[in-house]
Amino acid sequence: MHPTLNIAVKAARRAGSIINRASLQLDQVSVQAKSPNDFVTEVDQAAEAAIIEVLREAYPEHGILAEESGASAQSSDSEYQWIIDPIDGTTNFIHGFPQYAISIALTKNGVLDQGVVYDVTRNELFTATKGRGAFLNDRRIRVSKRVRLNESLIGTGFPFRQFDHVDAYLAMFKDLTQKTAGIRRPGAASLDLAYVACGRLDGFWEMGLQPWDVAAGALLIQEAGGLVSDLAGEGTYMETGNVVAGSPKIFGQILPIIQAHRTAALRA
Repeated sequence: MHPTLNIAVKAARRAGSIINRASLQLDQVSVQAKSPNDFVTEVDQAAEAAIIEVLREAYPEHGILAEESGASAQSSDSEYQWIIDPIDGTTNFIHGFPQYAISIALTKNGVLDQGVVYDVTRNELFTATKGRGAFLNDRRIRVSKRVRLNESLIGTGFPFRQFDHVDAYLAMFKDLTQKTAGIRRPGAASLDLAYVACGRLDGFWEMGLQPWDVAAGALLIQEAGGLVSDLAGEGTYMETGNVVAGSPKIFGQILPIIQAHRTAALRA
């Protein structure tokens, strides 16, 4: 394992122990609403602090962009930036719904370099290093080999912060529901992307995500042989928050469907 990735894994496991302990006493967890349908708990904050402590100890000069604490002072100066989501799927977590994960990524000069998605409830550790492949608990993973859209299982995420494009989303959902084997919405984008990387899902799309939702999972997919883009088929998904991903064959079939409905909505 790459030394930098090893540090990220150490940070993820330390945060995971905090989250697992808290999951046993959810009735005692303090919950606050950052905005409508967007929650934060004291566990998110404690897990994020633990991750940052491990990263800072090893790489004090690196920048950090974290969901709860924002960007560090070093972020504008360093060629390295860590991108952290301490609990992706907080709403699931506070309801005891076991679909949430820790997501940690590292960019070098704006390019994804390391990625970790850690499913603490299942002890599944997804890791990737640029140019070295993607792994699940040290086993090499690849995207699905399916080639037919009507046999494919596709992941998505419903709009929950902003609803400007909900009609376009529903049109995409309706079209893809009729053309695939099924649509799933578990509620944690980083895990959805990890599932694309290991072939559990054949494709994925969502709009309105944040960099910490996407970064690690995107690298996993790329290193597993898949494709990731924004809705225009370009590489600005980290900036736009709009993501389409999948194995090459399925990506090539779902992207035009999504684009058609997105274009129609923008013209309306």
